[in-house]
Amino acid sequence: MPEPTAMLLARADGSPVNTTFILTSLGANDPFDRLIAYTGEDGIAAGMVEVSGQTRVDHYPFSEMIVVHAGAVTLRSQEQTLQLKPGESAVIARGTAVEIDAQPDSRWAFCADTQPIEASTPGLTALPANTLLSPSAAPDPEILLSPAPQCRSYNLFVEQATDLRIGVWDSTPYTRRARPHKLHELMHLTEGSVTLQTADGSDLIVNTGDTVFVPLNAPCAWKSSVYVRKLYVVR
Repeated sequence: MPEPTAMLLARADGSPVNTTFILTSLGANDPFDRLIAYTGEDGIAAGMVEVSGQTRVDHYPFSEMIVVHAGAVTLRSQEQTLQLKPGESAVIARGTAVEIDAQPDSRWAFCADTQPIEASTPGLTALPANTLLSPSAAPDPEILLSPAPQCRSYNLFVEQATDLRIGVWDSTPYTRRARPHKLHELMHLTEGSVTLQTADGSDLIVNTGDTVFVPLNAPCAWKSSVYVRKLYVVR
């Protein structure tokens, strides 16, 4: 079995990425055919969706974060309407009755938790990049190769049953050595740039507007020389 590795899902400018995608769905109840870059036996999946037109779902099967990369997507539930342009993001919680209206040739990156659990908190959650953040833990001192950074974060969506957390994080510049990634993580950079060292030792440069997925246990080093702010999914 190949070693897990960090993978780019989409560039901000729409240029091709060196990631292998498989065209399939996440199950019989999935409303979309997807370009899947990663799917694990533990119920985490990541990749891209290319869609046009309107899709209605009475009971959304997963909890899923989407980041729009092309076109425009409108999400409507009974309680609210979210209009997303490229670079904007939202969460569709499992169990939500939702109408998805996508302009022609819309594309979004996604990370979904597909575990078969009962829906507990249906609804839509916007993920504004300018969310007010609180101080959070810096990387462990034993892996740092630079002075400790100042980090902040805020969880905008938490699913207690799966420990799925989605929110916003930022940090001052720092460098750390490679170690197995402690969680599955999707990152969408809203400011800054970072170089990740992947499993084969090569550098993966992630710039503002790019979306990357790092699987659990994937070897991954971090080097940033500027302030970084990102949207995240972790589990």
